[in-house]
Amino acid sequence: MSLFRLVFASDAVGAAAEGLLPLIDIIGVSNANNRRDHVTSALLRRHGRFFQVMEGARVDLDRTLNRIRADRRHTDIRILADRPVDARLFPDSPMSRIDATPALDRLICAGLTAQKTGLMLEQLMAEAHRTASPIA
Repeated sequence: MSLFRLVFASDAVGAAAEGLLPLIDIIGVSNANNRRDHVTSALLRRHGRFFQVMEGARVDLDRTLNRIRADRRHTDIRILADRPVDARLFPDSPMSRIDATPALDRLICAGLTAQKTGLMLEQLMAEAHRTASPIA
């Protein structure tokens, strides 16, 4: 099976932009869907936008992205990186929530348009995931 990594940004709509309950719902439903589809991912919500890194087989990523595109809590989805990879950055995480680090905040505030930015976002989210404290 070929493995791919997709990085995207989207604008959060309505309560999903800041509310805790919509975020909990997104993470819970995505966790179940991603487990079923063998997708691993990390999600960051910051400044009214979502940033996500997803990994899996091409068909599974395409199916997941189609669900996200149909989700009314997202708009203006922008693909920042989409490439084949040898290994997963989030091997044990169907849906991990990432907190913004200072480096992630600087990158987000600088604007996300180029693929290079998507690769930087991918690396910084992986680092934040590795150094996060487990939830007790």
